[in-house]
Amino acid sequence: MTDVQKLTIDGKNYVLLSEDDYEDLVDGLHANAIMVRIAAGEETWPYELVKELFDTDSRVRTFREYRKTTTAELAAAAGIAEQDLSDIESNKKTGSVDVLKRIARALKVDLDDLVVEREAHQ
Repeated sequence: MTDVQKLTIDGKNYVLLSEDDYEDLVDGLHANAIMVRIAAGEETWPYELVKELFDTDSRVRTFREYRKTTTAELAAAAGIAEQDLSDIESNKKTGSVDVLKRIARALKVDLDDLVVEREAHQ
């Protein structure tokens, strides 16, 4: 941080700092909040997984492979037929919201992590 000026206006104390210093302060607070969540056990994902999630045609398959589980194991955990899971992974079926919620729960991810709205190409 650079110079910090202390001011008193109408009997209240204030500090004045540069915009860069303010942004550094806010960034530090955000970083600390993230570190607290990680220390509390929140899962983090490696860069390679995040990149694959942006590039993949099947987030279900990507998460399943990341969790090192087979289609049979995931289908059983989600309470669906293995063929249905295979069809969802290959985009032959979209899967109902209920089925996708069960898959997400079995993969220990949020439903939003599995479903991504893509812009229509025209």
